[in-house]
Amino acid sequence: MENNNSLLRLDKVGYKIESKIILSNITLSLQPGEFKLITGPSGCGKSTLLKIISSLLSPTSGTLFFENKDYLTLSPETYRQEVSYCTQTPMLFGETVYDNLKFPYSLRKLPVDNKKLSENLDYFSLPKSIMEKGINELSGGEKQRISLIRNLQFMPKILLLDEITSALDEENKIKVNDIIHTYVKEKKLGVLWVTHDQGEIKHADDVIDLPGNNAN
Repeated sequence: MENNNSLLRLDKVGYKIESKIILSNITLSLQPGEFKLITGPSGCGKSTLLKIISSLLSPTSGTLFFENKDYLTLSPETYRQEVSYCTQTPMLFGETVYDNLKFPYSLRKLPVDNKKLSENLDYFSLPKSIMEKGINELSGGEKQRISLIRNLQFMPKILLLDEITSALDEENKIKVNDIIHTYVKEKKLGVLWVTHDQGEIKHADDVIDLPGNNAN
């Protein structure tokens, strides 16, 4: 299953809190340009798995490799620029949408590419004027798309997506799915996407089904 070209490899990864096992013996790999979905019943550890891969949580057993290196040998800043995580409930900050979209540039001490921002907003069916909108004025679907656009300003090698279309209507779900698939094909982006959506599941290269007993 794994080979030397893997972007990501998990070897018998587990996570528990005291005596409660959340994840057990998870082994998987992700190649450049590969799109995998993670499914399973509520509480089975899907979001926990993404948090471990994004380095927000540390596994209690097993090892995680990024480009064949133990991820712990990389600085958190370097790793998180290559492995980008979009949560189901977007973490927006500052006062406006623009505050969020300029953040990846500020982090890298680079000028904001306003042309790219405008193009990305258009791709995701959002008006340019939304950049001046307050984050508290946004709908759930707008927040999800803004969070994704922010994460895509500098293309990561791996994109982790946690139910990111849950607040979108069917038309925008299809559009987001198409955009992600385009990046997978053209940019060789590796994607792990947690979802229950059957339309998304049928387009995956592989589906990882986590058993319900992980949560107990």
